[in-house]
Amino acid sequence: MNFSDFTAFVRQTFHDDNGFIILHDPRFIGNERKYLLDAMDSNFVSSVGEYVTKFETAIAEYTGSKYAVAAMNGTAALHIAMLLAGVKQNEEVITQPVSFIATSNAITYIGAKPVYVDVDKETMGLSPEKLESFLKENAVKHADGCSYNNKTGRRFAAVVPMHTFGHPCLIEDIAEICERYNIPLVEDAAESIGSLYKGKHTGLFGKTAALSFNGNKVITTGGGGMILTQDEKLAKLAKHITTTAKVPHRWEYNHDYTAYNYRLTNLSAALGLGQIENCEKFVLIKRELVEKYKEFFAKTDVKFFTEPKDCRSNYWLNAIILKDREERDKFLTYTNDNGVMTRPIWVLNNKLDMYKGCQCGDLTNSQWLEDRVVNIPSSVIIDNYYENIKQGKYN
Repeated sequence: MNFSDFTAFVRQTFHDDNGFIILHDPRFIGNERKYLLDAMDSNFVSSVGEYVTKFETAIAEYTGSKYAVAAMNGTAALHIAMLLAGVKQNEEVITQPVSFIATSNAITYIGAKPVYVDVDKETMGLSPEKLESFLKENAVKHADGCSYNNKTGRRFAAVVPMHTFGHPCLIEDIAEICERYNIPLVEDAAESIGSLYKGKHTGLFGKTAALSFNGNKVITTGGGGMILTQDEKLAKLAKHITTTAKVPHRWEYNHDYTAYNYRLTNLSAALGLGQIENCEKFVLIKRELVEKYKEFFAKTDVKFFTEPKDCRSNYWLNAIILKDREERDKFLTYTNDNGVMTRPIWVLNNKLDMYKGCQCGDLTNSQWLEDRVVNIPSSVIIDNYYENIKQGKYN
């Protein structure tokens, strides 16, 4: 591929001849300002206010989750999601090394130990085949019905797959394996708002899940997250322990749990409510961009990463797969030098100093992806939104 052809194509596609085109910009095209001003006028700007409840309800309705509980960011949401699933100190959580560092960090906040199992090349998410193989070799069931690591003696307290760049992993297969081994499934759905697996929204396949609304996500609250669960008791507990476990009383300050101040503010929720109202439109526009990328890369020797079978991906960050690490680095250097932001996939979590001592399965696919995957500009092209409005596509 001629790198200059790529940068020219991106500039033309994003209607920007001179500026630095970043990876993913937020878009505010709806009621965000109206709701923010209303929240400010109400004087309820912190964690108490009607917009927190409205945003939770809107996310539950959009995803199909029975319950949604807001948190200050996606990492906090994942931390609580694992606590709700029963993860405790000195237990082990199986996850994937191809992930943003927050996944491993949230495990460590509890005092649990990450265990890394490989991903599939086709999804970039946790591989059911590799998970099955790892558990066959390492898991033994005890009298309590739980699976324990025969090498460390610690309980496997959860499996946490991540839907990488918004592409659903083979979550049904993973859920079936978790059920057989009696290991709770917690989905890191931070990147996958609007993504479906066989028509079902990500985050609905396990005991709990976490979404992220960071500034670079499909929709944003500036910084925020959401815990999803189908269990009413867990939802109530999530609400309680994210708001310092304060016991309701007219004036007394009593607390019954060593809890967390993970509350989403009313201002952030107001912004989020304006965003979720346009989330489906954003996903559709992003998928229009995908078709343009497909057409461009079909004429090159570079593979454009497309959604897995039976999935509808939000294509949060579009990805390409280059020949090897040398070509990857040349591409990264050229594009960033020429005003188009591109980024490599994350350094594998198991390679980071904090997690080098963690148990790993065979990570051949993860290493292959680390050497080749690059994210390219993926923002919602706002001109397309207004053009689609004119054409009545959203009616």
